[in-house]
Amino acid sequence: MRYPKIVLGLLGITATMLAAVPVVAAAQDYPARPIRLVVPFVPGGVTDATARLLANKLGQSLGQNVIVDNRPGASGNIGAEIVARSAADGYTLLLGFDGALVTGTHITRPRFNVLTDFAPVTKVGDATLIFVTSPSVPAKSFSELAAYARASKGGGLSFGSSGTGTTCHLAGELLRDQAGIPLQHIAYKGGSQALTDVLGGSLPVLCTAVASVSQYVKNGQVRAIAVTGSHRVGALPEVPTLMESGVKDFSVDSWVGILAPAGTPAAVVTRLQREIRKVLDQPETRSKMLDLGIIPVGNTPDEFTQQIHRDYARYGDVVKKAGITLN
Repeated sequence: MRYPKIVLGLLGITATMLAAVPVVAAAQDYPARPIRLVVPFVPGGVTDATARLLANKLGQSLGQNVIVDNRPGASGNIGAEIVARSAADGYTLLLGFDGALVTGTHITRPRFNVLTDFAPVTKVGDATLIFVTSPSVPAKSFSELAAYARASKGGGLSFGSSGTGTTCHLAGELLRDQAGIPLQHIAYKGGSQALTDVLGGSLPVLCTAVASVSQYVKNGQVRAIAVTGSHRVGALPEVPTLMESGVKDFSVDSWVGILAPAGTPAAVVTRLQREIRKVLDQPETRSKMLDLGIIPVGNTPDEFTQQIHRDYARYGDVVKKAGITLN
């Protein structure tokens, strides 16, 4: 039987509308059961503390439990891959951070594509990084540190980070490139050992999150040289930025955010972003996050997606230029 084109067109529109009904209904009912928030690191530390704070508050806002599931290993890739391969229904989320997703993936070559296998929900916050030195290093400012590094024997001054391909590692490589300072990276398996060594004097320079060392700076156990972001931080307002110290256009922040599997309905992503933003706007949440050294953000999925793409391209260039590989 032959049908007029207008009838066929109406039938097509109707079919499309009917196909969308389950997605709309699912979004309206979401969440109908507990949500799993995968944290790709061991319990403890700033990332895990952020996840637990957010899970508690978000669970209250959504009316469903948000369960933190720590899945450490492979520089964060194991947990990220679990989420990338999960059902795209909004019930499995990733607390991801830039060191694993947009810097380390250029080196570790995981079995997922950060640009295509996730639906970014929102950037939870920014964590400013800082360069500190052991008191044994006779430098009280960036210019003095640069001069000391250039005068050092053996190819430059060692600086440590929590691992190869981390944001701190690449911040050091960028600093070496832009300021012409001879810095030699030492990769630790975690930030705690690197901090122990800089406190003990066996590591001259450390790049880490402000929250990890602010108390040691205040106690005079390490010396703060500069923060890596575009602005000073409230926890250490006397510490200048690298741009203030003479490194033109230098701005590196570490971020943490929420991502869902690619294909998660847009309505679910929008609901999650809206609820997370509400949680981040609560004075109690904001205060606790600032204590952790994280500045709350809560931007839109599109804004977060754009930053992931920008950072992935930026750090890919750094890795390639520096010739960084896993040992």
